[in-house]
Amino acid sequence: MTLRFYDTASASVQDFEPVHDGEVRLYYCGATVQGRPHIGHVRSALVFDILTRWLRFRGFRVISVRNVTDIDDKILANSAASFADGFQGEHPDESWWALAYRFERIFAESYAALGIEDPTYEPRATGHIPEMHQLIDQLIRAGHAYPAEDGSGDVYFDVRSWPRYGELTRQRVEDMQDAPDADPRGKRDPRDFALWKGHKPEDPGTAAWDSPWGRGRPGWHLECSAMAGKYLGETFDIHGGGLDLRFPHHENELAQSAAAGRGFARYWMHNGLVAYQGEKMSKSVGNTISPEEMLQMARPLAVRYYLGQAQYRSVLDYRPGSLDEATAAVERIEAFLKTAQDAGIDLVWTPADVPGGFGEAMDDDLNVPRALGALHEAVRQGNAALHTQRPGDPSSTTADHPAAAAARGVAAMSEILGLRQLMDLEGSAGGGEHAALDHLVQDLLERRAAARAEKNWTEADRLRDTLAAAGIHVADGSDGSTWALA
Repeated sequence: MTLRFYDTASASVQDFEPVHDGEVRLYYCGATVQGRPHIGHVRSALVFDILTRWLRFRGFRVISVRNVTDIDDKILANSAASFADGFQGEHPDESWWALAYRFERIFAESYAALGIEDPTYEPRATGHIPEMHQLIDQLIRAGHAYPAEDGSGDVYFDVRSWPRYGELTRQRVEDMQDAPDADPRGKRDPRDFALWKGHKPEDPGTAAWDSPWGRGRPGWHLECSAMAGKYLGETFDIHGGGLDLRFPHHENELAQSAAAGRGFARYWMHNGLVAYQGEKMSKSVGNTISPEEMLQMARPLAVRYYLGQAQYRSVLDYRPGSLDEATAAVERIEAFLKTAQDAGIDLVWTPADVPGGFGEAMDDDLNVPRALGALHEAVRQGNAALHTQRPGDPSSTTADHPAAAAARGVAAMSEILGLRQLMDLEGSAGGGEHAALDHLVQDLLERRAAARAEKNWTEADRLRDTLAAAGIHVADGSDGSTWALA
């Protein structure tokens, strides 16, 4: 078993070697809680949820950190605008910290609805101001940061003082855009980025902290470096986030951490973005869909399947019908497990029940599409095996049932991917859609049974062929006929 991941910094797939034996330390960027979550936020969290689950399956203890940016220019702007966003009506004069907490809770609800586990730690930026001051002081002492000379109270990272600046995204300083995070008049180079932002008269008094450089608040990039160091140490294994964070956010994180003498992340993993019928999602264009809207259109099980089914580095393209396809795919898995369970098959699994093809796919840069191929193949084989021995026959035992191995494998793969936890294996197999299909199929089976009783073999065969053409396998037994998706 060799875990391999695509490392953004080296632009290549690398064998994974943890910093500490038997343990993986993972940091991935969470939400800036300025508004409601969008699909990109949820996809990123889901990618690293699947990664965490797979690392645990491979025997690692995982320490994961997903930060909350609860102080930011946009949070202050949205609070100042006293905007309304459908939460108990309007919120005139809502404090910035109240707005941030309100949206933090909405993010948490979206994660929980899709079975995304809580990280080991979920620190807020505002709770780590002393650690940020310490990092700034280290950078100033090392000659890589400086207080602005215009008296603003800003402190900047000096990008030209660090020869490795640009290494993550393989850019030259001369080719980079100016950093738009503070007034350039106080900078030595327009590409220098803010570590600390001096308090401005128009900002709320509560959005400022005392510091050696005057009252103010942290820069966005500084927050993650300080929190990663506090919870994971100066050198840790994996830093993750959305592809759009590579520059400037992750580039700046790496520069300020390395310039302060920290090893920081050994591997960088970035998930792809979400598109709408091949185009970038944009509120101005009107081609967006929110997690809340998805959850109104389909079960959480289907939404999780849809958001997690693509290779994590690829663009996930949403189009009308995507959730219907995901529903059909995942409820086929659910229906098989329910049928197997009803046949008395024990779904308790061990690592040995996970098919080799699934493991090889997941080890190979978290190749979920190929892993799902192994999962669906096991469902197909299991459905066929269910009908080689009738559930309920006196001669049947659950230990030697032909479908038992496939059922345990499907249960294992589904649980590792976080799907089984959202399934309904106690109610009607496959949920509402399966119940509706069962109603239609049972009608055809009753008509076929009547034709057989009348020895109308032509009609009985026609009905059986109709079901087979629809992908439905019929098994005849002494006490009637049963069906399953072929």
